[in-house]
Amino acid sequence: MDSWIIWLILAAALGIAEIFTLTAALGIIAVAALLTTGVAAIGLPVIVQVAVFFGASAGGLVMVRPIARRHLQQPPAKRFGIAALVGKVAYVTEEVTGRDGRVKIGGEEWSARAYDESLVIPVGATVDVFEIEGATALVYPRE
Repeated sequence: MDSWIIWLILAAALGIAEIFTLTAALGIIAVAALLTTGVAAIGLPVIVQVAVFFGASAGGLVMVRPIARRHLQQPPAKRFGIAALVGKVAYVTEEVTGRDGRVKIGGEEWSARAYDESLVIPVGATVDVFEIEGATALVYPRE
């Protein structure tokens, strides 16, 4: 069997493996095997073929893989609007019950309700914002 066929089979096997792993490394090595297929097809000796394979593999991994990894990693999702208020600390400005009340969240005054409807939270207490329903913050006192 000609050596270029072996390199072509290796390239195909690595390409298929890359589809299942999505690591980018096997894809780069598959491209190196494909380049080596071309070298073998023109009749260069096996030692040159192996050198081309290892050189292309190392070069691809060193140069391309860090770029691919950077693109695969997603930054953490940023919260905007009212979703950004959930988890914030608020201060009670008017007694908060299960029905009504007022809190100050980051300099803005919001209508509020106690997350646990049986609670009564006094003025001056520090609370955590658990949820936002419309224009009302559902809050729970800090322990």
